[in-house]
Amino acid sequence: MNKILDRTQLSDDVYMMRLDAPYIARERLPGQFVILQLDNEFGERIPLTIADADPLEGSITIIFQAVGKTTHNLADKQVGESVQSVLGPLGQPTHIEKFGTVVCVGGGIGVAPLHPIVKGMKAAGNRIIVIVGARTKGLVIMEEQMRALADEFIICTDDGSLGRKALVTEPLKEVCGRIPKPDMVVAIGPPIMMKFCAEATRPFGVHTLVSLNTIMIDGTGMCGGCRVTVGGQTKFVCVDGPEFDGHQVDFDNMMQRLKAYRKHEDHAHKQCHLDAELRSKESITP
Repeated sequence: MNKILDRTQLSDDVYMMRLDAPYIARERLPGQFVILQLDNEFGERIPLTIADADPLEGSITIIFQAVGKTTHNLADKQVGESVQSVLGPLGQPTHIEKFGTVVCVGGGIGVAPLHPIVKGMKAAGNRIIVIVGARTKGLVIMEEQMRALADEFIICTDDGSLGRKALVTEPLKEVCGRIPKPDMVVAIGPPIMMKFCAEATRPFGVHTLVSLNTIMIDGTGMCGGCRVTVGGQTKFVCVDGPEFDGHQVDFDNMMQRLKAYRKHEDHAHKQCHLDAELRSKESITP
């Protein structure tokens, strides 16, 4: 059992929780994730990236979007309640060293798994340029934390409600065109964003790392659901990754496979909202 120490709603359907998990907090490295299970007997196992950790407190921080039944049920939990099972740290950690100038690009909720990587790269002595993007101002998360770590901070929104009205690829191309060019790019966000970030950096020959955690299911390599094609070879995101060379990833195949259960996911999301509305009405009925 892992006690919920803190719970904050960051934006519509996006939540941050701090969980009591001393062993994971002590051992975790940037880029790794945990598997949560709300019900040990029948509960769905969901992989979530560790957004931060405090070894002294013995806690880890997770940030997640309520998109299905399990994440909605997790979002409903309050401080003092517990998560039945948290397993980790899992996955291959990010390779951290002093590269020089590292550009870290986060889209939407992808800013959460990017955060520990930015911290690690900064601690290794790199110059950090952070580019954060979201559809609108209300969907931007962890702005203060990222600003505090960045040597240069750029924020974009699709509608121009905060920062530049642009996609993250626009400033990314500008930064890659500088002399000297960046030594490395790390991009985490929706698959379509990561695909076009990789295409933006390809002409400049800048090594680009992407995290494919969005396709993970079981998180142990047993289900095979997270297989992706990288450099013409089959890889499993949860055990071989979650990070890969963005210039080698077959994003089109990955995005096609992500659509397989879209109808089921959309139905679950709508049903959870309907159930929440019904509970709300019942609570105010005399």
